[in-house]
Amino acid sequence: MDTENKIHYIIVPGFQNSGERHWQTRWQQRLPNSRRTQPSSWDYPEHDDWVKALQREISAVTGPVILIAHSLGTITVAEWAAQYRSDMVLGALLVAIPDVQRPDLPTAIQGFSKPVFKPLPFPSIALLSSNDPYSALPRGRLFAQRFGAHIEEIGNYGHINHESGLGDWEAGFAWLDQLIGSNREPLHLKQAS
Repeated sequence: MDTENKIHYIIVPGFQNSGERHWQTRWQQRLPNSRRTQPSSWDYPEHDDWVKALQREISAVTGPVILIAHSLGTITVAEWAAQYRSDMVLGALLVAIPDVQRPDLPTAIQGFSKPVFKPLPFPSIALLSSNDPYSALPRGRLFAQRFGAHIEEIGNYGHINHESGLGDWEAGFAWLDQLIGSNREPLHLKQAS
């Protein structure tokens, strides 16, 4: 497959970025053609900064894109899709959609408290935990439905982050493969170093 037809994986972390033990960081190390959004406001997320950071990464690649978003990154994907259009995006994995409308939303992320609820213009899979401290399961389902995502409830995994004990989260790759679809080359991972 030539370079411009290879899939590019864009990691879209949540509040305060994903550290080295987080599955997103481990996936970025293993997935070929992967990159990460780089907003300047990790600790006090600014809505426009995060959306523009995603646009920069998508604009920087040639060829098809899969978005791999966690937590506030999932809301960023929806906000980006409401403002920009790209036929390059094949799909999005939306992991642990947070309830950004809950009464106890931290002050630092208030800029995301009024999300745009439009169906995403590309296939998406929402992976939700039954005991996510940042989103009750019914709220996660509601957000996912409004985004037009296929919903997978994966059990008790907290916020589906490094504290969930997922390590490299090998099981997560099955949903990533679903987004790639049968008409694409199979997912080939770099050997973990």
